[in-house]
Amino acid sequence: MSRLWVYVAKRCLALITIVLGVMALVFVLSRLLPSSPVELALGSKPTAEQIATARAELGLDRPLVEQFARFAANAVQGDLGRSLRTGLPVAQEVRQRFAATAELVSLALLLAVLVGVPLGVWSAARQGRAFDQSSRTVAVSLLAVPVFFLGILLQLLFYGHLQWLPLQGRIDSDLMLDQPFAAVSGLYLIDTLLAGDGAAFRSALEHLVLPVTALAAASLAVILRTTRNVMAEILQTDHVRTARAYGMHPQRLLFGHALRAAMLPLLTVIGLSYGFMLGGSVIVEYVFDWPGIGGYIVESVVTNDQPAVIGVTLLVSTVYLLINLLIDLLYFAMDPRLSP
Repeated sequence: MSRLWVYVAKRCLALITIVLGVMALVFVLSRLLPSSPVELALGSKPTAEQIATARAELGLDRPLVEQFARFAANAVQGDLGRSLRTGLPVAQEVRQRFAATAELVSLALLLAVLVGVPLGVWSAARQGRAFDQSSRTVAVSLLAVPVFFLGILLQLLFYGHLQWLPLQGRIDSDLMLDQPFAAVSGLYLIDTLLAGDGAAFRSALEHLVLPVTALAAASLAVILRTTRNVMAEILQTDHVRTARAYGMHPQRLLFGHALRAAMLPLLTVIGLSYGFMLGGSVIVEYVFDWPGIGGYIVESVVTNDQPAVIGVTLLVSTVYLLINLLIDLLYFAMDPRLSP
């Protein structure tokens, strides 16, 4: 146990180092952009005195190393500065929007795992048959279709043609005006359940269906193909053949015996998929007008809102690194032989 804690401490130290490196890289790149954040803060045609005053207030007149040291010290305390575009604290805006992105990405990953893993297992058990060929065709097709195009197709079908699901947004605006609920966690499915508001829960769930499906498609294909390939190898190993010869039930053999051996490589793919979805959510959020960090970061980049760009990048990179740490710890929980 002590060795495990030493390993966790080393990984946390490495995580902090990487986050600082990412922060420094984004900070320097933002300062190298040709446009100046002073223009955003002052508007059009500022005077020389106004420019000098604004640069002093923003700390842009100081050496770059001193600017970064000041920003890093504030970031450790949770202060990411104020958005030049909105004037609000970046930490507050990111916290409010990240809950929407986290709900979208987490449900998309859950859908990809719940659908992709069983399909991959059944495909491996039926190698070369019609089901195997069909599942591989579906996986390749999902990878080939751009996520924005898939999102538009889903909107045309389920909103424009069938009128089954809403077009965009996170919840019906009428419900938010007439029956507001407390935003405890920022996750609408959880908050509406806590409030006991069935209508709001149903509306939030309906608004999630299309963006979650669009975002999950590519990762579902990757998880399906990975599961199928890993399971195909494991089903040919001696211990699986022995279990089959002893008459183990096929479902127990596949999902209780072989799948357990395939979980280590699958955990890696699942962890990488979450990071991929965090990046891919930018496009999905634009297509479905989802109020997450995707639209916020794009608008911040376009307007050279440096504090907002650095704040979002820092948050996303930290979340991704924490997920990798969690995956590594799950390795040790599932296979004691890997314990450090």
